[in-house]
Amino acid sequence: MGKKTDTDPLLKKIDQLLQAMHEREQATNKLIERADSIFSLFEEASKHVAEAQSTEEKIRTLSIKLEALLDQNKTIAQGLILLEKYVRGKTRLEPALGTIKTQSFSSP
Repeated sequence: MGKKTDTDPLLKKIDQLLQAMHEREQATNKLIERADSIFSLFEEASKHVAEAQSTEEKIRTLSIKLEALLDQNKTIAQGLILLEKYVRGKTRLEPALGTIKTQSFSSP
């Protein structure tokens, strides 16, 4: 019976070690699951960052094109204003010239 009592504490220690190993295995598995979820989160975030960058690039390109279009519209508007002034100036002179010509013909 001396041998049985000597092995009882040893069996208890082995049982405790096995239980501790099982707990460590479960903790390791949970850690792996959490790491996998973090990696998935980073992968998803990197996709959104790439989408956001491409969206920013598109917006930047559109902004540049709109600025060029705005400059063209300003140039066209200035040209139209000058054309309007020219046309108005010509139409004011024509009636005055018409009255001058009629007056000179009716005088003789």
